[in-house]
Amino acid sequence: MEILKVRYRTTDEFRAEFAKDSGFAALFCPTTTPLTVGEEVIVELSVPALPNKVMIRGKVQSWRPALPRLRVRAGALVEFAEDEREKREFVVATVEGKRAPTLRRRHARLPVELQVRYRIPSSTEQSGAELSEISVGGALLKTPSPLPLGCEVIVELTPPGGAAPIEITGRVTYHAGEHTGIKFVYRDGGGSRRIRELIRRLRDR
Repeated sequence: MEILKVRYRTTDEFRAEFAKDSGFAALFCPTTTPLTVGEEVIVELSVPALPNKVMIRGKVQSWRPALPRLRVRAGALVEFAEDEREKREFVVATVEGKRAPTLRRRHARLPVELQVRYRIPSSTEQSGAELSEISVGGALLKTPSPLPLGCEVIVELTPPGGAAPIEITGRVTYHAGEHTGIKFVYRDGGGSRRIRELIRRLRDR
């Protein structure tokens, strides 16, 4: 999936690129890479008011080539996915100064749509969930019901191109609507390397 890296030096520059009539749901992303209408992409957004880069999934509405004589940049208008609404609203509210920025994360989170299974360590019973975001440090799960804060959870998933599922251990650290945030627990030196390889595969699929 194509990742469009969009950087804004000022808040005004950020505001100018949003399609206002779409309710802040679409953004013009400068890129010289030709993209097709309907193509799924990830926008990696960087704005001074945000504590971290934010990655948001979306679809290309249109793409235009550069017109140097008219000073028109090449780029795509990307409509953000409907299930990324909370993240869109967080970005807009933070940039507009209506919401205090959260603490800076060490790792940017990659937005994904991946069905996984999870269980608590003391049980063999598994439940289904959707993995919405992942980074080297943690992940965001959409679970049928909130998991208790502080509890450990084992997430089982099959990497793209993988033949067998892998298990990742994490600890529940917060709730965000119907999502559960977990922080990965590494008990051996190879744990973070496995997650980095998983993220690479998810980005390249």
